[in-house]
Amino acid sequence: MTIDVILGLQWGDEGKGKIVDFLATEYDMVARFQGGPNAGHTLKFDGKKFVLHTVPSGIFRKNLLNLIGNGVVIDPITLRRELENLDSVGVEYSSRLLVAKKAHLILPTHCLLDAASEAAKGVEKIGSTLKGIGPTYMDKTGRNGLRVGDILLKDFTERYNSLKNKHLGLLQALPSVEFDLAAVEKRWFDALEILRSLHLVDGEYFIHQKLAEGKKILAEGAQGSMLDIDFGTYPFVTSSNTVTAGVCSGLGVAPQRIGQVIGITKAYCTRVGGGPFPTELLDETGDFLRAEGAEFGSTTGRPRRCGWIDLPQLKYTIMLNGVTQLAITKIDVLNKFAEIKAAMHYRYDGQVSDQLPYDLCGGAVEPVYASFGGWQQSLEDAKDFDDMPAAATTYLAALENYLGVPVTIVSTGPERSSLILKEAGVAV
Repeated sequence: MTIDVILGLQWGDEGKGKIVDFLATEYDMVARFQGGPNAGHTLKFDGKKFVLHTVPSGIFRKNLLNLIGNGVVIDPITLRRELENLDSVGVEYSSRLLVAKKAHLILPTHCLLDAASEAAKGVEKIGSTLKGIGPTYMDKTGRNGLRVGDILLKDFTERYNSLKNKHLGLLQALPSVEFDLAAVEKRWFDALEILRSLHLVDGEYFIHQKLAEGKKILAEGAQGSMLDIDFGTYPFVTSSNTVTAGVCSGLGVAPQRIGQVIGITKAYCTRVGGGPFPTELLDETGDFLRAEGAEFGSTTGRPRRCGWIDLPQLKYTIMLNGVTQLAITKIDVLNKFAEIKAAMHYRYDGQVSDQLPYDLCGGAVEPVYASFGGWQQSLEDAKDFDDMPAAATTYLAALENYLGVPVTIVSTGPERSSLILKEAGVAV
């Protein structure tokens, strides 16, 4: 058996949670392979809204296993809050939620370091979510980190204090920020008991056992491909590999185990925080996109920057990920536009190109647009592609033609049921 992958192709917030939730019925397990509580996957069904930060998005489907893989960094406080929310709506997870012992822990002092480090950057800050993600991954690569499996060891408290004291020493060189460490620390150790009560597994062995049993597994990514530590808009990136390659290191599987790769993109483009954004609209059109799409971060609440869809950028991340099919989300946000634009090329260094420059942060990049007619009507009643207005199918066909990948899913609204599948169906 192989592992199918679902991930974002832009700067995050593409709507991965809803698509994972929908596809999950075709699988036996959903496995989160990287990131931490800086990501928020939003699901909406039965008139209720749910936001998951650490727990895989398959948790709402009964009888489905959900694995938090070793590539994820875990804040016990955030995880506890998520589990309490699941308890409040009667979702049973105790027998279905597993945590890899090799996943790293976010300590209270990681969050403090994150805030102090960002404050030190001043105007050059990268827009961190201040969730302690970066410092945790730094300790991981620096071979100082604490892992989930360590909470089962007799000397865990000594290991914790050793790392905490290291962090306190580093903080001496950074600006002072408001942070009640003692209070956060108490909540952290209380939440640790909840983590201990979960099924802690050797993730790599567990996932291979399930593959050997013929189980179907869906790997769920967080953030977006343009935030990848190696291939994103560095340094305005996250601290992990958000592309398909991250599945291998984040779950402990070989490349030949990768099957379908389902890439998700909005019908336009958004970004949270600092960093380059070639198609950003700093005008009334951008404001209208933000209002229509309710574009505010599910983790931070910050207003998202908005712009037209960027096809050279998507072609880049499709190449990096080996995408086999596309899911287009939030096409309904474009319902009221008389004209819709898409960036087809870039103009920079005196040339026109469909390739991203080495340093997208360093120079002026001017998008070259093509215009499409809008459909100016609701898509609420559309149940398949034939029900969609001609202008909408023309727009989608242009995306397929340029990107060279079939569009198999289109999301026409926030509800779980607001999805259109192409006639060929999703190859899962």
